[in-house]
Amino acid sequence: MMDHPPKPAAPKERLSKIMAARGLCSRREADHLIQAGWVLVDGHKITVLGSKIYAQQNISLLPAAQRQLHKNVTILLNKPVGYVSGQPEKGYLPAVQLITPETQFRAPASNLNFHPTQLQHLAPAGRLDIDSQGLLVLTQDGRIARQLIGANSRLEKEYIVRVTGNITATRIQQLTHGLVLDEKRLRPAKIKHLYPDVLQIILTEGRKRQIRRMCHGVGLEVTKLKRVRIGRVKLGALPPGKWRYLSSNESF
Repeated sequence: MMDHPPKPAAPKERLSKIMAARGLCSRREADHLIQAGWVLVDGHKITVLGSKIYAQQNISLLPAAQRQLHKNVTILLNKPVGYVSGQPEKGYLPAVQLITPETQFRAPASNLNFHPTQLQHLAPAGRLDIDSQGLLVLTQDGRIARQLIGANSRLEKEYIVRVTGNITATRIQQLTHGLVLDEKRLRPAKIKHLYPDVLQIILTEGRKRQIRRMCHGVGLEVTKLKRVRIGRVKLGALPPGKWRYLSSNESF
């Protein structure tokens, strides 16, 4: 009886990629931790960027790495109309430029103080269009970014939307189920008719200009759009153009 040849071993992958896949940190954070000498693979310190390991190998972080990850800040901004959430566009400023000591809104539960290093690698976790306002999350924490915008994210995002056009039961039903954007069916939405021209819309995804396109598709036009909640975190009393830290007792 002939022996079957052994199956080839699975190829090695970049250590930073495996760390991110396991939810230890983001790939960018992993590179920093590796360079600092704070990552152990099967008990051996790894310091070379681009190092590859097998998927089943054990990865552990030294206490200094845990402290560094816990230093990463997450900021909640009430973005006004006229700012872009991500990369600068001609004639418009990126929302991150609103993060200054003068615009900080002091929440009672926060004991953090602003420092310019907190702007390094601070990136928006999700988009909010130039002509939209409300809650925008900017974070240095890759785990939070994945929670908000990762492929498997199902966090609710709540919006208050003013529209022109006749809000009918049929249109609400169309917005709730059955719409297709970019040849892909949208996940079910929660729609509530608050006032004659105002809707509450709750989504669990974030396609580009999704709410405006959804409304346009059923004969309504958005004139004002404000995001008031992401997951369990609410915009609350945060004034337009002001920001605060996500406190230690809050989570999405």
